[in-house]
Amino acid sequence: MDLRVPAARLLKGPRRTAAALAAAVLVAVAGTWTATASGDDTPRVHQVNQKLTTADGTRLTTSFFTDGRPGRHPAVLLAHGFGGNKKDMLDQARNFARHGYAVMTWSARGFGGSTGEIGLNDPKHEVKDVSQLIDWLAKRPEVRLDAPGDPRVGVAGASYGGAISLLAAGHDHRVDAIAPAVTYWNLADALFPDGVFKKLWAGVFFNSGGGCEDFEPALCRMYQRVAQSGTPDAEARRLLEERSPSAVATRIKVPTLLFQGQTDSLFTLAQSDAAERAIKANGAPVKTDWISGGHDGGDEETDRVSTRMRSWFDRYLKDDTSAATGPAFRVTRTGGVDSTDGTVQLRGASGSAYPGLHSHQHTVQLTGGTQHVANPAGAGPPAVSALPGLGSLARLSALGTGVSLDFPGQNAHFDSAPLPATLRVTGSPTARVHVRATSDDAVLFAKLYDVGPGGTRVLPSQLVTPLRVTGARAGKDVTVTLPAVDHEIQKGHRLRLVLASTDLAYASPTAPATYTVSLDGALKVPTAPGVTTARTPLPSWVWWLPLAGAALAAALLLTARRPSSAPAPDPELAEVPLVIGDLSKRYAGSAERYAVRDLSFRVEKGQVLGLLGPNGAGKTTTLRMLMGLIRPDAGEIRVFGHAVRPGAPVLSRVGAFVEGAGFLPHLSGRENLELYWRATGRPAEDAQLEEALEIAGLGDALDRAVRTYSQGMRQRLAIAQAMLGLPDLLILDEPTNGLDPPQIREMREVMIRYAAAGRTVIVSSHLLAEVEQSCTHLVVMDRGRLVQAGPVRDIIGSGDTLLVGTGTPVREPLVEKVAALPGVASAVRTEDGLLVRLEPGATAEALVVDLVRLEVPVASVGPHRRLEDAFLTLIGGSP
Repeated sequence: MDLRVPAARLLKGPRRTAAALAAAVLVAVAGTWTATASGDDTPRVHQVNQKLTTADGTRLTTSFFTDGRPGRHPAVLLAHGFGGNKKDMLDQARNFARHGYAVMTWSARGFGGSTGEIGLNDPKHEVKDVSQLIDWLAKRPEVRLDAPGDPRVGVAGASYGGAISLLAAGHDHRVDAIAPAVTYWNLADALFPDGVFKKLWAGVFFNSGGGCEDFEPALCRMYQRVAQSGTPDAEARRLLEERSPSAVATRIKVPTLLFQGQTDSLFTLAQSDAAERAIKANGAPVKTDWISGGHDGGDEETDRVSTRMRSWFDRYLKDDTSAATGPAFRVTRTGGVDSTDGTVQLRGASGSAYPGLHSHQHTVQLTGGTQHVANPAGAGPPAVSALPGLGSLARLSALGTGVSLDFPGQNAHFDSAPLPATLRVTGSPTARVHVRATSDDAVLFAKLYDVGPGGTRVLPSQLVTPLRVTGARAGKDVTVTLPAVDHEIQKGHRLRLVLASTDLAYASPTAPATYTVSLDGALKVPTAPGVTTARTPLPSWVWWLPLAGAALAAALLLTARRPSSAPAPDPELAEVPLVIGDLSKRYAGSAERYAVRDLSFRVEKGQVLGLLGPNGAGKTTTLRMLMGLIRPDAGEIRVFGHAVRPGAPVLSRVGAFVEGAGFLPHLSGRENLELYWRATGRPAEDAQLEEALEIAGLGDALDRAVRTYSQGMRQRLAIAQAMLGLPDLLILDEPTNGLDPPQIREMREVMIRYAAAGRTVIVSSHLLAEVEQSCTHLVVMDRGRLVQAGPVRDIIGSGDTLLVGTGTPVREPLVEKVAALPGVASAVRTEDGLLVRLEPGATAEALVVDLVRLEVPVASVGPHRRLEDAFLTLIGGSP
């Protein structure tokens, strides 16, 4: 989720006089109607595009959506994220309209086709615009009214738009419910945490807004002043705080659903924590949801978030008391992805109450003594925790490494002993330290690493906390509040507290100084034991349809035991998911033409194996033989040591998704899966339904009718059906067909999660870039034969050459500077950016740091050779 994500709306304040209302009413100067429909059984959505003029002459481009059903309906205002426009909200707006809402989107001042200057949600401008949009909604015959001029309205949005939804609720009494996401509570705290300037993110704000000149003059002057000095002043804080929801904290009294991102160095979990505490103190219903993604990348969980948001509005705008709004607190737990073996953790956990950031603290002793830390002249070279605004670089996933970098002599570190048991951190750890400096003030950057037995360091979510210590020359005891995270530290790992003098994302003092740092107590780690993995009981239902008979017949055909002369099981292969030996299959009616010929390969537990090849390579024929649907002419297939034959009992350990599944559209996803499993005749307890659903990540959508699903949700439901019973071997043939990029990413994570527990996935796909990201091993076929098999990295070949993608062309003088960097053997300009060859011992992390310092517009970094290059080489360039 980035700065261009959905937004929200409005203000809260006293009622205006009739004359003031008349002056504030928006006037339509142009409009066009369109209608769309996504399917035969989906309501038709009508859309009107207008340019509306506010009382001060600003023109806003807007769109209004309804489904054409008679009567009045609650309204939802959806706003875009910073740097975007109303078009970003199109899909979400249509989805809400199909579910019985009147929906309005608009481009905020300075964005899209709207005029005016960017005011960072100035109450006098952007927030007042939202109130005037509500005035317009109150006059629409499609919109439900609570009183004359008072429509039933909810506001939702993310980032910039999430803040406007909070501000709307605080300034306009007519707002009835809000659902802000990945946003700020206090913008001054977000950009000036503890008085330290978050320079890279501030730069992203002002540059993505079109440049300083597109902002209100006071904001432009503030940014230039702070960017030049490197230190935020009182006037800068005041300017941002008055545009923050925290300024109207006591006036936000409507039901609020807070989504906040865990991978977010811009708006951290502390922002939603402050919002939760303030709104709850006002007596309003509040629920909090920590999603996996954020401004620094990760899974945005778009479908789940949208579904929960709609349920929230169903409850508080439609007065649907049966709407399930979810637990008081939910967190998506992500342990990251290892590209070598696909291990990952991604699951939902919940609690009956929001635990806050400091609940049930566990004490961890640290050692390290007194240490001296140098703040170098010019604050360089700076340490690196993350690269704000460049989420694709945050983990350098193409290289299987992170970018966290601490320079010797510029940091103090304190280590724990290896943990005797696994420890789950949920919240903000704290520690007391004593700081003395040769300067009046000291600026330090605190981070908590998870250090493995081999010394491998993981910085959860790449987060760091800046700390300004005033009066440090005389020495001072301070409490370090580390970033809020949800992270599991395995038994045998250690915790390492690091206090660094510099960080690339922030402005540090440029004068040289020495800091002396020592511990003053143990590390306190919040554990939130009340937050546990959610389990949803199976609903009681009695649906049974004639189609179940057909499903039963098909299941029996695949699973029934038949007399067979199959070879005896091979005990040495009992733990091996798949071994194919000398497999051949001729085309029907031909003695010489082979679909598959002399194919042999082996697949181990925990692998995600990509089966690749051009059209006609024999991939589908191989999978059909593997599933027992057709018999080979020669050779054999063994699954866990058992020879595969049509109807072989061992096939009960194999799940398959080949051409998609047919679902009954009027039943929910859960009901469809239960119906399918009953049709197999196998015991209900063997389905392991909840485990399969947890891996598939269907979330709250599971209890909705399938006819409301997007194509991506239908695909995930089909995968969940293939995973019922948690088969040890899962076969997926083109599982991403028909999916858009976000849905493809979700499908990738489903596959990786499934293999994480030691199961095996075989996926056939023509999307080579996707296979490169999701698979650990490859089998490449061409014309029915094996071309190559092995780990992805071995087939691609990492080499020492990196392709640095840049947003804009790099000029030759800058190329020469890159070529002169330490560790760089050569640098050549290409159409896509730079081709950099590293010297032995040089690292990608150090290169990225140097490139950012030289202001190279880095957009991506990866191995020069892609899977596509390797694939075309292996098959001789055949299509």
